[in-house]
Amino acid sequence: MAVRAVPDGDERDKDVANAIIYAVDNGAKVINMSFGKAYAFDKKIVDKAVKYAEKKGVLLVHAAGNSALNTDVESNYPNKYFKDKTTKPYTNWLEVGALSWKDGADAPAVFSNYGKRNVDLFAPGVDIYATVPGSEYEALSGTSMASPVTAGVAALVWSYYPSLTVKELRKCLVESTVKMNDYVNVPGGQGATQVEFKDLCNTSGVVNAYNALKMAEKMVADKK
Repeated sequence: MAVRAVPDGDERDKDVANAIIYAVDNGAKVINMSFGKAYAFDKKIVDKAVKYAEKKGVLLVHAAGNSALNTDVESNYPNKYFKDKTTKPYTNWLEVGALSWKDGADAPAVFSNYGKRNVDLFAPGVDIYATVPGSEYEALSGTSMASPVTAGVAALVWSYYPSLTVKELRKCLVESTVKMNDYVNVPGGQGATQVEFKDLCNTSGVVNAYNALKMAEKMVADKK
């Protein structure tokens, strides 16, 4: 289902919270959230909605943002932490950075936010052939492309293995990533600074549907 949480400007926290609750109450099991901003007026109301989704076993997949910022240092909302960054993250949240189609040092999208602690994994997010109004298609880029790729993988895995809990589903996605061990350009730095890919996200990896399905199959078999 499509739920509009963002007007023509920045989203309001009450709209984010209401959108999450509406989607959960209407049967959504995976919610893609392609929005974000550097400040929060009412984080408590968003936290309450995220906790509600967590209680109902709903996975939230969030685009990390397109400002080439280290979100371990710079604030980006909504985020996966209750109240502040000193607490444990939600068990039903995935934070997704954008990967380009290039190899080696140029693999991360130049615009993608990143964070060794706050970003969980990367997914394709550059020149993605996508639908646009008017029954047309365009090549679009952004973490708003990478996040729904990840949400789609989550939905695929859950459709085959519906007995998985949301915590188990999240585990499948983060632990089955394809690891990248290369030194890569830090987004926004025009190649001036390079780090190991593991410094951009906590899994050091890229979402992979095949691997996630294999892990889910094993996980379900082990429970029998």
